[in-house]
Amino acid sequence: MLKGVTFTLMTGALRAEPVPAELAEALLEAQITVSAGQRSGFQLKFALARDGLLNRRLLPGRSLDPPARVILVAHVDGVSTVLMDGVITRHDVAPSNDAAQSTLTLTGVDVTQMMDLVDMSWLKLPAMPPELCVGFLVGKYAMYGLVPQIVPSVLLLAPNPLEQVPNQQGTDYEQISRLADEAGYVFYVEPGPRPGQNLAYWGPEVRTGRAQAALSVNMDAATNVESLSFSFDGIARSVPLVLGHLPKAHLTIPIPVPDITPLNPPLGRKIPVPLSVKPINAGRKATEGTTDRDDATAKFDIVKTTARAMARAAQSAQVISASGSLDVMRYGRPLQARRLVGVRGAGPAYDGEYYVKSVTSTLKPGEFKQRFSLSRNAHVAISEAVHP
Repeated sequence: MLKGVTFTLMTGALRAEPVPAELAEALLEAQITVSAGQRSGFQLKFALARDGLLNRRLLPGRSLDPPARVILVAHVDGVSTVLMDGVITRHDVAPSNDAAQSTLTLTGVDVTQMMDLVDMSWLKLPAMPPELCVGFLVGKYAMYGLVPQIVPSVLLLAPNPLEQVPNQQGTDYEQISRLADEAGYVFYVEPGPRPGQNLAYWGPEVRTGRAQAALSVNMDAATNVESLSFSFDGIARSVPLVLGHLPKAHLTIPIPVPDITPLNPPLGRKIPVPLSVKPINAGRKATEGTTDRDDATAKFDIVKTTARAMARAAQSAQVISASGSLDVMRYGRPLQARRLVGVRGAGPAYDGEYYVKSVTSTLKPGEFKQRFSLSRNAHVAISEAVHP
């Protein structure tokens, strides 16, 4: 591997241990994708020698059978970052007539996969606030190092047990995701900070905080990205308009929902003007031909609908996007998704801070590179200085 960069691959049933040296040397490529609003995934590609450890013992046995646990840690200049903690879901073997060309590819998902295996729709849930329900469901997977980080919702209340005793809907993962959707929240699991630990976050998508080291482009020796390009979709931004129905008063109340909030502040001084308005009905029934997720607001009251509308408004406001690639050795550390990062050298309109939507890390012998996508809701940096 490159000087200053090493990697540790660990596998096991529940407690993952470093793999044998022969298996580590057979690793040809590892790819990890982390995206906001989605589960993280990975692929590990190994050379499959006829008389190697994989063919002799690991594949005939159960060591790598789903749902074996996989942890991948990167060490850059002595600083460790857990890139993935997940479980294997699939094997793909590609035999070859050419010598040393046969490969085994292991595909997997982060540990939320273990929360998405058993449909518990028959289970009656106790009447408790959604954040307590999330904590209860996440706690069932403590063996995977899951530690809940829950932000209570001020808009959702515990159901009245005299009126209804709710059933769980789907698997534990589906139930937690549904509760997050109702509150306008997100749910995801982040590995670390130590191998074997995982942070289960249920709360609003936060686009604030300390930015990561700046991505520098067109700055001669200071340039630390291989490529970086930008785009601006001028008609994507819309204002959700909640149409709340009050049955007893026979009134419909239109409520425009802002897309700028303390958790989604403007990341620039020039905020694009919204060119469309999209009403969201809080009282009508779901219509045929619409997806459950898109039309689910129709089944909620005005409070729940407003919470979801605020989340949608924040998403539609991200009309400026960027994509690029970098070499981690030149950048100095792995770029992390779901956080802010500074950009400099792109010009006054596009310099400033961005939200990192996704990062795909590719690890090969002698190489550690990343592809990334960014977004923000305004042009022109608020400050001329970014975190170096």
